[in-house]
Order: sequence, then structure tokens, then C-alpha cells
Amino acid sequence: MASILISIKNFSVFFGKSLFYLLESMIFTFLPRPRKSVAGEIVLITGSGSGIGRLLALSFARLGSVIVLWDVNKEGNEETCKMAKEAGATRVYTYTCDCSRREEVYRVADQVKKEVGDVSILINNAGIVTGKVFLNCPDELMEKSFDVNFKSHLWTYKAFLPAMIANNHGHLVCVSSAAGLLGINGLADYCASKFAAFGFAESMHMETFAQKQRGIKTTIVCPFFINTGMFDGSSTRSPLLLPILEPEYAAKKIVNAILQEQMYLYMPKFLYFVMIFKSLLPVKNALLFFDYMGGFNVMDGFVGRRKKD
Repeated sequence: MASILISIKNFSVFFGKSLFYLLESMIFTFLPRPRKSVAGEIVLITGSGSGIGRLLALSFARLGSVIVLWDVNKEGNEETCKMAKEAGATRVYTYTCDCSRREEVYRVADQVKKEVGDVSILINNAGIVTGKVFLNCPDELMEKSFDVNFKSHLWTYKAFLPAMIANNHGHLVCVSSAAGLLGINGLADYCASKFAAFGFAESMHMETFAQKQRGIKTTIVCPFFINTGMFDGSSTRSPLLLPILEPEYAAKKIVNAILQEQMYLYMPKFLYFVMIFKSLLPVKNALLFFDYMGGFNVMDGFVGRRKKD
């Protein structure tokens, strides 16, 4: 009898909370979620020397955050630092760091903790792409993709998560990709690394939640191609549904998702429907739809970011 009462109680709590969360979600479908303040928060951004990383740094500079910039490109990182100060940041710190190297991540992380303080918003943004079909991709390039796009997340979490747990305060941001949701022809190693980054970030959210670390938030970002130069030459057959995103738009959406503590951000919104199609349609229908959308040819013209002379 006691076990039946416990089961009824547990179900009642589950059902009541489920209704509350559904109602809350419906309300925020029509009303904007409140945005938290990040003034004074220490924000570390990997891959900050250009592209989305630079734009995120400028956005957080305008919001009054303390900015920590990590990039392997010292010159580009210094330029971002200069721009962040011009945008209003009073405290900006630059570090040259190859995020693919574990010991270097730990070494530079120790410097940050000593010279700046405990990072409270960690944005794993650094990424590379080979753009080669699997059998033509050299082993060392595939390993580099995993080191930068995925393994660096392991090392930065190991370095900065303990302080977040101790303070029960922090925000972990994973910049994954639409290629972390769908396998894409010509991007096997990139997709695998981005799938891994997505799965790791989601698992760590579950881990902190299970440990009742409610003050630690997670945001996972999955954009389609962004016009930063990284995917130069790539194309889309359906620009209305799957446009190549402008960097300023993508950065604005990412910052807004962080401020609203949004767990998942897919860009464009059509990706949410694509994931439903992927889950529900028969495989042959899904492949037919993928072919119709031009998904097999998006990398045909890929040239990637051109190096400066």
C-alpha cells in the first residue's frame, strides 16, 4: 500500500511540474524571455581572433563583461582586443592558445585564473574544417578536426567547470553546427567532431543537473553555414529555407540565447523542422528530401578560408 501511495505521489509531482513547464514554454513562445545581466561576468571566448568569436567578444564588451580572448592567431586576437576596448570594454585580456593541445589549454587556463579570475561564461567557439571527402582526407587533418572542434571542449571544461560548481554559477556555451545534427556529404570528420561536441555539452548539462547545480546553464548552438570565410564556396539550393547566415545576425542570436539561458539554438529555424523530418520520415523519404534541398551538393564548390598573402 505504501509503495502505491509513493508511486501516486511521484506521478502527481511529475504531472504537475510537466504542466507548469509546458505552460511556461507556451507563454514564452509569445512573450520575450527575461534577459540576464552579464556585466562584470568573466567571459572566455575561444577562436576570438576573427569571425563569430570576434563578434561575440564585441557584443559582450558592450554588455559590460570582462573579456578573455583565446586564439592561436596572435595578430587577429590583438585586433579583436583593440575593437573590444573601442566597443566599451574596460578589461580585455588576450592569450595565444592552441586549443588543440591539452597541456597548452591547461597552462593558459592557469594563467587566466591567476591573472583574471574564475571564468563564469565559457564559449567554446574555436573550429576548423577540412572540407574533404573522407577517403581523401589525411589522417592528421582529421585528428586536428577532433582536437580543435571537440577535444578542446573537454580540456576547457576540466579547467573552468570546478570553479563554476564551487560557486554554483556559470554558463557553458558550445558552438556546434547543423553538421552536428545531420550527416553531410563531404564533411565526415567535421560532422563527427561537431556531433561529439553536441553530445558532450548535452551530457554535461545532464551531469550538472543531476548534481543539482542549477546555477550552471548550458547553451548549444547549431547554425547552418555562416558567411565568415570558413565555408567559402559552399552553397545552398534553398536560400529562403536554409540561407547562408550573415555573421552579425548569427552573433546576435547567440548572445540573445545566452542572455535568455536558452538551451538549444538552431539557425535558421527551419533546422527544427529538418530534425523532425529526420526522426519521423522513412530513410528513403528523408534522403529524397535531402536531395531535393540540395544537401548532397552543398560542399561541391568549397574552397574554405583563403590565407592572407
